[in-house]
Amino acid sequence: MPREIVLHGVYMPSLTLLFLAAFLLGWGLDRLFAWCGLYRHAWHPALLRVGLFTCLYCALALTIYR
Repeated sequence: MPREIVLHGVYMPSLTLLFLAAFLLGWGLDRLFAWCGLYRHAWHPALLRVGLFTCLYCALALTIYR
């Protein structure tokens, strides 16, 4: 997979699209966790959200840069 994506003549790193994909996937999982009541058991819900996003973003980035 190319490491740069051309978008209307502008070269963008592929990590930008992965950032958006991780954001959307994280948002969906966040809604699912909130619906299931997982955040009642979390010590710090905001920290759990940041950790979830970080894990998703790194996992997606490893698929390209590995």
